[in-house]
Amino acid sequence: MTFKVGDQVKWNSHGGEASGRVVRVAHKDGEVSGFNYRASQDDPRYIIELEDGKHVAHTADALSKA
Repeated sequence: MTFKVGDQVKWNSHGGEASGRVVRVAHKDGEVSGFNYRASQDDPRYIIELEDGKHVAHTADALSKA
């Protein structure tokens, strides 16, 4: 499954289920909130904004539509 900017998504977190909104699709390696991620055209990372304004990066496999 692929996602686009604006999609509401959810994923399993160590604290339970988390959710947010996709704000960017990264196709190159980068950093978000102090975490370095690896990304490519074939394996993008979805940059997600949480309600508190924090950003996280996840693979498509970790996400589902909220």
